[in-house]
Amino acid sequence: MPQISILNPDALGKPFGHYSHVARVKASEFVFIAGQVPVDKDGTIVGADDFEAQCAQVFANTLAALAAVGAGWSNVVQFTTYLVHSQDIGKFMRFRAREFPHMFAESAYPPNTLLVIDRLAQEGFLVELQTVAAL
Repeated sequence: MPQISILNPDALGKPFGHYSHVARVKASEFVFIAGQVPVDKDGTIVGADDFEAQCAQVFANTLAALAAVGAGWSNVVQFTTYLVHSQDIGKFMRFRAREFPHMFAESAYPPNTLLVIDRLAQEGFLVELQTVAAL
């Protein structure tokens, strides 16, 4: 079982959302999950032009990838999130504020780097989530 400590050092100030500044990890194994995009298992895009639906699918895909290695949300040590539109930052923050308290015990939210980029692998994708977990 990994030892994961989530930290927010006073010298860094309070995070701007539902994430933490630092994850300190002692683990026997790490899992690197490729960026998950809003498609179902058949490769069909979910939620065309619907950021909320795409975000839900991306996190569902991430959970499925974690489960495939016997892990869950408590094993996550870092996220990198890619958005196509800066206008979706607020939507993403609201999604995390609503969902993360159910996903992460005691508000131990993993660090999350948020990037706004020109586009993702397919034109209709609005969000992508890359994950690092510890076992």
